[in-house]
Amino acid sequence: MNQDIQFLKELQNELKTQDHDSQAAPRFWTVGDYEWAEAREENAERYSVYLPYIAESYVFDDYLEEIKEDSKLSKESLTELQEIEDDYDNAIEWIQKYIDKEAELIPERKVHIIQPNTMFLTKAEAKSHIKLNKHHYTSDAHTYAMTAWRAPKVERLLKILETFDWDSIKGTQLYKEEVK
Repeated sequence: MNQDIQFLKELQNELKTQDHDSQAAPRFWTVGDYEWAEAREENAERYSVYLPYIAESYVFDDYLEEIKEDSKLSKESLTELQEIEDDYDNAIEWIQKYIDKEAELIPERKVHIIQPNTMFLTKAEAKSHIKLNKHHYTSDAHTYAMTAWRAPKVERLLKILETFDWDSIKGTQLYKEEVK
């Protein structure tokens, strides 16, 4: 019990002194990150190509480079690809002609997401989690503060954690049982 009380005292201090990231109480932290999502043409930051015959999609520019470097296609078709340059319409037509006639060009943009299954009471713990689990996230992963809005039990629990006088139970039976 003594170790638990010490843990709660340390947690209380951290809750009181950590940066709030401009977030209202009751606050907690998650992992924020980015992923590519389908977008309208006018909002596209990049394109992917979807190839139905293998049910896969690839970043368009990377896919074209891979074809140029590793292709087993004829010299004629590769020369034709080299001449296309940066014209997406011609490039997708080339892919439809030589790779997959049903290939589609997908406009995408980078969007912020909150990674599922992440919830931390302290920013430091969230940072540590990202560092230890970076293989699960992009290099843009970061702590993201949130408010447990209209969650009275969470609010009450965090208030207790932040304000309770843990030293006040030192003389109680609960504390004495651990000391024995």
